[in-house]
Amino acid sequence: MASPLTRDDLLALPATTDLVTGGRAFGLGRTTAYELAQKGEFPCALIRAGKTYRVITQDLLRVLHITPDHTDGANPEVQSGLVA
Repeated sequence: MASPLTRDDLLALPATTDLVTGGRAFGLGRTTAYELAQKGEFPCALIRAGKTYRVITQDLLRVLHITPDHTDGANPEVQSGLVA
């Protein structure tokens, strides 16, 4: 299996990406990614264009709690210790 995607890799993805790349973000191999897509169980939103699946990057990032300004998607007040 290919190496996992880093946060920077994920933030650099275009608006949609291929299913294999989307699967890598979740630690899934090609076969599992396609099986989940075919069952309608892929962990984020997909677009089906003919026989091709495209992963919607915005939803991929949402599911993984990755935002451009925070490394893990946590509330910045919690990260700084401002919230008890």
